[in-house]
Amino acid sequence: MRCSWCILSLAWLAGAALAAPPAFDQVRAAWPTSEATLLDRHGVLLQEVRLDHRARRTDWTALADVSPAMQAAVLLAEDRRFLDHGGVDWLAAAKAALTNWLTERPRGASTISMQVAALLDPGLAARGGRRGVAEKWRQMQAAHELEAAWSKAEILEAYLNLTPFRGDLVGIDSAARALFDKRPAGLGETEALVLAALIRAPGARPDAVARRACTLAAALPGGPACRTVTALAKNSLTGRHPIVPAANLAPHLARRLLATPGQRIASTLDAGLQVAVRAILAEQLGGLAGRNVEDAAALVADNLSGEVLAYVSLGGPASASPESDGVQALRQAGSTLKPFLYALALERRYLTAASLLEDRPLALATAGGNYAPENYDHRHRGLASLRQALAGSLNIPAVRTLELVGADLFAERLAGLGFTGLTEAADFYGPALALGSLDVSLWQLVGAYRALANGGRLGELRLIPGRYRSRRVTDPGAAWIVADILADRSARATTFGLENALATPFWSAVKTGTSKDMRDNWCIGFSDRYTVGVWVGNFSGAPMHDVSGVSGAAPAWRLIMAHLHAGRPSSPPKPPARLQHRQVAPPGEAPRMEWFLAGTTPGASDWAAARPPAAIVQPGDGDILAYDPDIPAVSQRLGLKASHAPAGSRWQMNGTDWEADSWPLRRGRHRLALVDAGGAALDEVEFEVR
Repeated sequence: MRCSWCILSLAWLAGAALAAPPAFDQVRAAWPTSEATLLDRHGVLLQEVRLDHRARRTDWTALADVSPAMQAAVLLAEDRRFLDHGGVDWLAAAKAALTNWLTERPRGASTISMQVAALLDPGLAARGGRRGVAEKWRQMQAAHELEAAWSKAEILEAYLNLTPFRGDLVGIDSAARALFDKRPAGLGETEALVLAALIRAPGARPDAVARRACTLAAALPGGPACRTVTALAKNSLTGRHPIVPAANLAPHLARRLLATPGQRIASTLDAGLQVAVRAILAEQLGGLAGRNVEDAAALVADNLSGEVLAYVSLGGPASASPESDGVQALRQAGSTLKPFLYALALERRYLTAASLLEDRPLALATAGGNYAPENYDHRHRGLASLRQALAGSLNIPAVRTLELVGADLFAERLAGLGFTGLTEAADFYGPALALGSLDVSLWQLVGAYRALANGGRLGELRLIPGRYRSRRVTDPGAAWIVADILADRSARATTFGLENALATPFWSAVKTGTSKDMRDNWCIGFSDRYTVGVWVGNFSGAPMHDVSGVSGAAPAWRLIMAHLHAGRPSSPPKPPARLQHRQVAPPGEAPRMEWFLAGTTPGASDWAAARPPAAIVQPGDGDILAYDPDIPAVSQRLGLKASHAPAGSRWQMNGTDWEADSWPLRRGRHRLALVDAGGAALDEVEFEVR
């Protein structure tokens, strides 16, 4: 209908008022952003993540934060008399009516206020690309009501934020960032003209947008040249339009914490520290680039509160999987589990820090064949005290200690410390459990080492501020002694030398680890205030080339610790009251002062090497054996085997001495005992023959 504006004029005079529009503050508060944001402990933006992929709506932008050039361009393109009319531009409406009467090409006269009314109420939107008389009347009425309730500045601000610009870009902030990588405050005149030209036809071809932008430029005194506008329009509107995140400091953690659009989560992280740790890891990866090392991760936690202060996973330029979260990924632990094994041996009073352990070539029979561990430096010391063995990360003494403690007990302790990779029975891992055959994460390791730093109390690491809780998992005296050993530069020097990447100018306790085939490097340690863990390797699982924990992860660990303690001392923790301090002189080692749990101080001649207890290896406790009546009885015998049986020990079957090392099968339940020369039981098992 060509005279629709005439009819609208009459309808306006007779129409009834519509419902009041929503308050401006209500509209701004309900802005449905597609993003979620992660903040640090001080409110600094750490990460911005898009979670709604239907439309791209970033920040709501206040009018004061939109450049004057952008405001002027929008008024020029959409509503030149915006500041003068009350919601309907009657002069523009009359011109539109005349044009529509005389030509077949319709001309609109919607003001910015009318467009905002339609954006607020989808029922006012055009259907099929055209509005009927009734729809136009309702839109004009709504604009009138909006002008009565809102200021001009509020209407223009809402328009700039609610208007679609290009593709899925809604609002001036997303459009400015996607098309020009700028915030609205930084938009220049040429950029503003291109954006203003998009409003009327967001999906138009770049050349069509350029022509309209040139028309707008020509209307501006001293406006930019058309060729400049055209070049910018074609360059910015061609191809995809990604938005560079406003902050990109913690992408992996953001994916873990942020779940819904509009979320704003304040974390425990410190943005400044996060930046520093990322830079340190990047520098370390750069130094290891020639050794096939592409990925790294680091975690920093506050000892007292458990709050995580830095959470970094970083992929190098050639990383096969930069999206992988190195803090949570499960990798082989290497030697990082040894402190918890020795703490358990101390706690159970199987060993002291001065106890001697055999460090000689070792071969153990396992289900997969003989297991022959080697030390890192391929040397054997004959005997080594627990202090020397742990500080020097000797492998053979660790395997001996596992025999002494028992794999089941150690597996139970690891589970209690928060290691969730124990999916099989302890004997599945065998003696290699002492050397880190278990899959662990950096998150789990930092949590467990923090328990050592806190005297054996384990608490959850926290990413969101909250209440601190902890529980005891290790004897405080044993935890303190292990921390003292991990801080002992002299004891560490036997393997690593006095000057190495583990030595800090302040008190710290630290342990490195390298997994099989150099696939993973770890360095985990703590000061009096912080626990820091670093991993380097390849997310793909590819081995590194000649990189150990000391050369791979440790340099980054030391730099992070130095950053944390710049101008801040670190003092050693005070020993628990019940610890005893005595001078000892273990054979082959220099005399020293050593710490002992009460009642475990050795005598002057008490320097025999610690040996695991005697144990029955075959049959296993609870075994069920099958007797086959079709096989001659003489051929059905059970071999009896024991480990670490002392001289003079013997077998007892069902309470009766048995001299042979095999026993003829007999149906029923049986008890086999290994007894010493005096008849005292060393170990017992029960089995059944069916």
